[in-house]
Amino acid sequence: MAARETRPWYPSLDGLRCLAILPIVWHHSTPRQLDGLLGRGPLGVDLFFVVSGFLITSLLLHERRAAGGVALGRFWARRSLRIFPLYYLVLGAFVVHALFLRVPGPARDHFLRNLPFYATYTSNWFTHGAVDHPIVFAFAWSLAAEEQFYLVWPPVLRWLRGTLGPALAMLTLVALDQAAERGWLAPYLDEGLALRMMRSIATPIGLGALLALAADAPITAPLVRAVLVRRWSSLVALALVFAAATLAWPLLPTHLTMTALVGACALRRDHVLAPLFENRVVGHIGTVSYGIYLLNVPVVAACKRLVGEESTVLLFAVSTVASVAVATATYRWVERPFLGLRDRFRAASVRASASASATAQGRHDGRSDDRKAA
Repeated sequence: MAARETRPWYPSLDGLRCLAILPIVWHHSTPRQLDGLLGRGPLGVDLFFVVSGFLITSLLLHERRAAGGVALGRFWARRSLRIFPLYYLVLGAFVVHALFLRVPGPARDHFLRNLPFYATYTSNWFTHGAVDHPIVFAFAWSLAAEEQFYLVWPPVLRWLRGTLGPALAMLTLVALDQAAERGWLAPYLDEGLALRMMRSIATPIGLGALLALAADAPITAPLVRAVLVRRWSSLVALALVFAAATLAWPLLPTHLTMTALVGACALRRDHVLAPLFENRVVGHIGTVSYGIYLLNVPVVAACKRLVGEESTVLLFAVSTVASVAVATATYRWVERPFLGLRDRFRAASVRASASASATAQGRHDGRSDDRKAA
């Protein structure tokens, strides 16, 4: 139990997930692309990425320090129990709808043709190309990017000890993504499969991971804390995020403001926005945000038929309430049983790691005693 209590715990992150998911629901509720802040809903995905990069890296660093390494199989098993059940249930529902309810046409055919890529979390590699119809299950690209991060990043932290090696590896991936974004690689590497695979770890995920590394390293931690671990840092960072969204800043500085917001909310427990981000309702929306992300597109479509599209605000309000209700149900009946299994698996992993660590310490102490006796 003590080992579990020492794991990093950041209660405000659910509030940030709420802040990330609501603009996404708003974006799907609008009939067209809007100007200014109201048109920046897709940035919610980037905030999710920063939170994920920071949280996963923090947990892996804690495991590496506490257990002497990263147990890759156990990590991937825990992530699978967290992510796969609801994802494949929703994907299956989309397949049933496409086969039996959706009107045949290009959108349906495109979805069924790309189903193997949705099923293997590779849609961000293989479903590129402009089309003149809506893309069914288009949101899967971000989930694919998350899964690829979970696949690649833990081995890096396992095999590259310390902070410098992982930081350089992640900085390389972020620099590659930025160079490709600006077209700097065009003379040397076309926009083919190889480049898409190398860019799988998007900049905001990388920045979240780098924040966790910087907050953990003895050399950089004092600087991170001097900037972000002040009571008002979260409010300043949130204001910068809204300024970046409203004024349409370039993506890199926008992602940096999001990274600052995540750090300010995570690294200080009593930051000034904690009462808001740890509010019961806000926290609940953040808790079920994964389900909302997977389900809000069909929920918004159903709500359009119910209330119409004349009032975007009304459609957004109804869609939000309905999405939270549906996601709460799936969280209770689908996600929670697997989360319980994951927690039991994690507890067993902690006991196994503690036992291995104690055995290794005993051997070390025995060798020390032998040397002293000699």
